[in-house]
Amino acid sequence: MATSEINETDGADGIDGAGSAGSVGSASSVGHAIENDALSARSAAGTIYYPVAPGEQVNVRRGPNTGSQIVRVLPEDSRIAIRCQTRGETITGPYGTTDIWDSIAPGQYVSDAYVKTGSDGFVTIRCS
Repeated sequence: MATSEINETDGADGIDGAGSAGSVGSASSVGHAIENDALSARSAAGTIYYPVAPGEQVNVRRGPNTGSQIVRVLPEDSRIAIRCQTRGETITGPYGTTDIWDSIAPGQYVSDAYVKTGSDGFVTIRCS
């Protein structure tokens, strides 16, 4: 069980339940989304949850760099909702090398190198 650079939170803080996909609607109710490790899960409410790298506990930081304070650690097999993305320190992780950081709540960031978004670029709006 390795602790990774990025970490997240629960429900209101951009994490789905206890780090899992929770109750995911049927494929027809979520636009025929397929739930597996390669694709994000979409809840019945329409929020997309992206999986954190398997077997990793990821640090959630106050800002988009490793010099920022750790505010919490995401448990293994977490799924996170990304509210916006920004550029920051370049990090290498299970999903490559990137300077994109995902904001899961105000003042809470995880490196996109530890989140399986299916893209090397931005997947949502940029943080302001």
